[in-house]
Amino acid sequence: MGSKIHNKAEKKKESRKKLYMARLNNCPTSPRKTRLVADLVRGTSVEKALMILKNCEKGPAERLRKLLISAISNWQNKNEGEKLDDAGLFIKEIFVDEGRTLKRIHPAPHGRAHRIRKRSNHVTMILGDLRSAELPENAFESVQEDEKPVKKVTKKAAPAKAAAKKATGAKKEAAAKKTPAKKKTAKKETKDNKKSSDN
Repeated sequence: MGSKIHNKAEKKKESRKKLYMARLNNCPTSPRKTRLVADLVRGTSVEKALMILKNCEKGPAERLRKLLISAISNWQNKNEGEKLDDAGLFIKEIFVDEGRTLKRIHPAPHGRAHRIRKRSNHVTMILGDLRSAELPENAFESVQEDEKPVKKVTKKAAPAKAAAKKATGAKKEAAAKKTPAKKKTAKKETKDNKKSSDN
C-alpha cells in the first residue's frame, strides 16, 4: 500500500514540474467580487491580461495583476534561457475558491446585534504554453460566413411578445385613422355654423 501512495506522489511531482502556476491565499475580498475580474482575463494571452488588469478599476484587479506577474516569474524559473515572447503564454485556468470567513458583530438598535461576514478567497492561476499545450486543431480558426448555421423561424415558433406588439400596433393605427376624421368633421361643422350666422 505504501508503494502505491509513493508512486502517486511521484507522478504528481512530475506533473507539477510542467505546470506554471501561482496561488494567492486568504485574499481579503469576497469571492464573488474577485470572480468578476477573473472572468475578464480567463483564456487571454499574458500581455493582454496585464493590460486589462492594469486598466481595470475594480479592487481585486491589482492583486490579480501581481499574481499573474508571479506566475510569469515561475515560468521563467522553470524555463531558463527561453524568451517570453516566443513561448506564447496564456492564462489556461483561473479559479477562485472561498476562504475563511471572519464573523464580526455590528451594534444595532434596541440592544440587538447584526452579523458582519468578512469573506476571503483563494485564487489559483495556471499558465499554458502554446507549444506544449494540447489544443484542438481548429481552436484559432475563425468561422466563415458560409459555414454559419442559419436559423429558420416558423410561424408557430414566433414569440408571444411579437404577436402582442403587432396587435397593439394595429390598435394604434386604427385609433390614429379614426381621430383625424372626427377632427375634420368637427371643423366642417364649425365652418357651416359660421356661414349660417353670417347670412
